[in-house]
Amino acid sequence: MIRKATIFDLEVINDIYNQAVVHRLQTADTEPVSLEKRKEWFKNHNAEQYPIFVFERDEKVVAYLTLSAYRPGRKALISLAEISYYVHKDYQGQGIGSQLVKYGLEIAPTYKFENLVAILLGSNVASINLLKKFNFKHWGTFPQVANIDLQKVDHLYYGLKL
Repeated sequence: MIRKATIFDLEVINDIYNQAVVHRLQTADTEPVSLEKRKEWFKNHNAEQYPIFVFERDEKVVAYLTLSAYRPGRKALISLAEISYYVHKDYQGQGIGSQLVKYGLEIAPTYKFENLVAILLGSNVASINLLKKFNFKHWGTFPQVANIDLQKVDHLYYGLKL
């Protein structure tokens, strides 16, 4: 089941995100995010315009998806949202990411989004393949700009016109 996130989901959302941080090369964060910072993120996320959704299996949150502001405050970019998704490590490879992205594509126009962009590391092959499955196109590369454990990694932009 996919539903809107609530404040009560933040601890598990944060745990799922921090799994990606610890795994390395899945996010540009190199240190786990504190629950306090996650609460601040949630408070500033304006769910009426930029929603956060969670995926539940057996009444347990196992993944989440966000549609976030891209370059907040820039009115010319209001119809563009950044799509992000994270799946708990024990539930990866089960199609949950696909279900979330599909849902995000279906719901995005109701928030008046005309374009979506995913910003990710070039080392995140699973996410790149997921985006390609949904016809996202490679829109840009910042070559070797992310430095994770002394490894230089590309920062990629994949986009989709809805």
